[in-house]
Amino acid sequence: MNRSFLFAPGNVARRVEKALTLEADAVIVDLEDSVAIAEKAATRKSVAAALERPRRGRGYVRVNAPSTPFCFADLYEVLHAKVDGVVLPKVESAADLHAIDWLLWNLERDRGIAEGSIDLMPQIETAAGLHRVDRVLQARSLRPYKGPWRVKRVAFGAADYSHELGLTPSLDEPELADARARVVLASRAAGLEGPIDSPWFHFKEAEGFARALERSRRGGFQGRLCVHPDQIAPVNAAYLPSDEELARAERIVAAFKQAEARGEAAVQVDGQMVDYPVAYRAQALLDTVRKNN
Repeated sequence: MNRSFLFAPGNVARRVEKALTLEADAVIVDLEDSVAIAEKAATRKSVAAALERPRRGRGYVRVNAPSTPFCFADLYEVLHAKVDGVVLPKVESAADLHAIDWLLWNLERDRGIAEGSIDLMPQIETAAGLHRVDRVLQARSLRPYKGPWRVKRVAFGAADYSHELGLTPSLDEPELADARARVVLASRAAGLEGPIDSPWFHFKEAEGFARALERSRRGGFQGRLCVHPDQIAPVNAAYLPSDEELARAERIVAAFKQAEARGEAAVQVDGQMVDYPVAYRAQALLDTVRKNN
């Protein structure tokens, strides 16, 4: 599943070791913002070694942005067969994705890794990245070479985005609603999965976090980046449908099948009209839960 992605700073061994034992769906060992410039080169070997260890979930590395002098060496020195994916920050163009995708293909071939098996998750977190997000996600159709597309989903980065735009989001973050909606819309228009939402940094605001998770799931996100182990459990729970939602979906699917058998394409369930789009969504919800059980 793709609910919780926990960051761990690549240069803090005890935090990486702990993260790999937790119940996050994926751990992202970081080489970017949490590692000082002077330590980036020395941290690569320890990140590569950490991602070879046993772990509960999937293992990703967040490399530095394509525009930096660190990105190529990050990928070259860290990637091996046990790395499940790469998080690519500050993506601003389809060319960024083409370049990194091409590099990953060549590293996979060179190292005997199944071609296309390393996931690539871009972060949309700058003004240029959001402004061009539709064109960024068209990278798949514009690729100059063939093969399966490794980008399944994108992540939104609110902190860098807010900083660049001079925003000061309040606790419920209405200032970021438009940006989030645009990332969701662009993802679906490009045929990608629902995106992964930005980290939550207000560690003592549990009620605010619960509201944020509810808004996020209802707004089309499928999971969340986490920056503290205590966030894993609420995130994992929030991005699953409740028992009530599952029961309602089952009622909708059953009632609509009966309606179709009568030659009807609309029926009332719990006081709401149900037609094909509503029935399809209910069935998709049930299919997702069954797939991951």
